[in-house]
Amino acid sequence: MVEKTPQSGHDGPYPAPVEVRGLAVLPEWIDYNGHMNVGYYGVAFDQALDVMLEEQLGLGKTYAETAGAGPYILQSHVQFRRELLEGEAFHLRFRLLDHDAKRLIYFGEMYADRDGALCATQEALIMNVSQETGRGAAFPDWARARLARMQADHRALPLHPAVGAALGLRR
Repeated sequence: MVEKTPQSGHDGPYPAPVEVRGLAVLPEWIDYNGHMNVGYYGVAFDQALDVMLEEQLGLGKTYAETAGAGPYILQSHVQFRRELLEGEAFHLRFRLLDHDAKRLIYFGEMYADRDGALCATQEALIMNVSQETGRGAAFPDWARARLARMQADHRALPLHPAVGAALGLRR
């Protein structure tokens, strides 16, 4: 059963963009090329997203543990811009692009702390999924209100050129 009231997060206003700091490249994330392996960029985005969902929207771990539903990423597009090295500190910025009754689309950017360089971007589609049925479920009213507020708070942010980018070969 979905909780009638949120157990975490807040009703806004929301930072534009939402930043998650305090991350660093772990030794086990390094591949044979000497930099962060491609798969761990996804792990880093996911870990930071969990923080953002929990602390800002109340749709993270606490929600999944108490509401009988939780966020599932259905589709993700990552673009790699610059390598990160072992021990390197980085942070992420998130922007809510769109949402409906049971889905949301966000755009994330990963930056190196040492020089502010953009290292990767991710655009992803998330669906709220019922733990009982394994199917998409509408967000509770409080969550839809928070999503609407965050989208409004993020509306004035400039649109990054990677948003909506197609995968393809340049000719």
